[in-house]
Amino acid sequence: MATIVRAIVQGYKYFNDEVSDPRTKDWFLMRTPWPGVTLLGLYLYFVFNVGPRFMSNKSPYQLDRIMQIYNVLQVILSSILFYKALALAWLWDYKFACEPVDFSTDPKAIEIAGTVWLYFIVKIIDLLDTVFFVFRKKYNQISFLHVYHHTGMVMGAWGAVKYLPGGHVTFLGLVNSFVHIIMYSHYLATSLKLGKPWWKKYITQLQLVQFVLILFHFAQLVWVKNCEFPRWPAAVMIPQNLFMIVLFGDFYYKTYIKKNLTKNVEQNGNSKIISNGKSKSQ
Repeated sequence: MATIVRAIVQGYKYFNDEVSDPRTKDWFLMRTPWPGVTLLGLYLYFVFNVGPRFMSNKSPYQLDRIMQIYNVLQVILSSILFYKALALAWLWDYKFACEPVDFSTDPKAIEIAGTVWLYFIVKIIDLLDTVFFVFRKKYNQISFLHVYHHTGMVMGAWGAVKYLPGGHVTFLGLVNSFVHIIMYSHYLATSLKLGKPWWKKYITQLQLVQFVLILFHFAQLVWVKNCEFPRWPAAVMIPQNLFMIVLFGDFYYKTYIKKNLTKNVEQNGNSKIISNGKSKSQ
C-alpha cells in the first residue's frame, strides 16, 4: 500500500512540477490543479443542486441589464484575445502545421503565454452563462452539451497554460474567440430585443465549422513528419472534437432540421384537410 501511495505522489509531482512550464507555475490558479477542480465542483454543485433548490419557490429573476453588461464584457474580452492571437502569432509568425511552443523568457513568448492564461480566465467567466440560466429558471438550456462544453473548456485551457502556453494549441483559442465575438454579439442583440434573431441557426453552423477546423488542425500532429509540437494533445483533442461535432450536430438536427420537417408535414397535412374540405363542400 505504501508503495502505491508513494508512486501516486511521485506521479503527481512529476506532472504538476517537472513537466509543466515553470514560467506559469506561480500565476493565478496555476500552481496546482486543486483550485480549478474545486471551482468546477462548486459550479456543478450549484447548477444541479444548490441553484435549483434556491430557486424552487422563487420567480425567475429579471437579469436583462446584468446580462447586457456581461455580453458586452464577453465581446470585449473575446475581441482582445482574437486581436492578440493574430498580432502576436497567427497573422505573421506562426505556421499552420506543428508550430512549436517558445518556452523562453523572451518578452513576446511571455506575452503569448499570458494571452493563453487570459483565455483560461475567460473560460471561467463563461461559466456564468449557466449560472444565469439557473437564476432565470431556464433549466431547459442546461443540457448535457452545455455543461460538458463549459466544463471541458476550463479544464483544457488550464492544461494549455500549465504545459503548452503557446504554439500549435493557440489556434483553438484564435478560432474560438472569433466564434465568441459573434455569439455574444447575438446574445447582446437578443437581450436588447433588436428584432427577431433569424441568424441564430447560423451561429450553430459556425460552431460546427469551428470544431471541424480544430479537428483538422490537431489531426496534423498525427500525420506530419518531424512535428515540432508534442503529439499527445492529439489523443485528447481529436476524440474531443469528434464528440463535440456529434453533440452539436445532433442539436442542430433536432432544433432546425427535424423541427422544420415536422412543421412542414403538419402544414401539408392541414393544407390537404382544408383542400379536401373545400372539395367536399363543392
